[in-house]
Amino acid sequence: MSEQTTMDARERIVRAATELLAHGGREAVSTRAVSAAAGVQAPTIYRQFGDMRGLMDAVAREALEAYVRQKTLHEPSDDPVEDLRRGWDLHVAFGLGNPAVYTLIYGDPTALADTPAARQGAAILQGRVERVARAGWLRVSVVQAVWMISSAARGVTLSLIALPPEARDPRLAESMRDAVFAAILAPADAAPDGSPGADVATRAVALRAVLGEAPAVLSPAEQHLLGEWLDRLASAAG
Repeated sequence: MSEQTTMDARERIVRAATELLAHGGREAVSTRAVSAAAGVQAPTIYRQFGDMRGLMDAVAREALEAYVRQKTLHEPSDDPVEDLRRGWDLHVAFGLGNPAVYTLIYGDPTALADTPAARQGAAILQGRVERVARAGWLRVSVVQAVWMISSAARGVTLSLIALPPEARDPRLAESMRDAVFAAILAPADAAPDGSPGADVATRAVALRAVLGEAPAVLSPAEQHLLGEWLDRLASAAG
């Protein structure tokens, strides 16, 4: 079998499994169903993927890669907070629009934690949070904000998926988003003119976000120590 033929067979199998998963859930993705849909014999699946778990891992990786590619298409606006809010909403919408695929990806996040797509997705979120910090609106550390956003967004999306469609309240995701953002962002009325808050935590986080771009007047040890001090100020004051 040529390399091209092998690749064609692999792509057909993954595509068939993805479509079966989307329309019928995990139970619909059987060896027999995938074989029939992909036009291959059952042994071909096992030669390509080892077992059905290997096939499902491949489906999850490709779905995650497609989702991350979609995220990269959105150009940042002049409002980093709105971009962060839009990213949350897109994440929840992707999950509710593709519940079986989402559950496959995020139901066991350790399975895909070290894939290029997962790292790229995490980098996109961190970049958005860092923009908020640079603008002076973040009141907790970038690391803490990323962890809170990703944990809450995944949790509320999986919780909504677990409910029958007619029982899902879209306001739940919005309420969770607003609660998380209220915890990590400086209040809009922190200054009389509506400019970013001037409290110690917000300023410490903003400086921490741009510390790596500071002129080379500090030694690496001094820069590391200043970073630790800023993290402690942000944590204590926030």
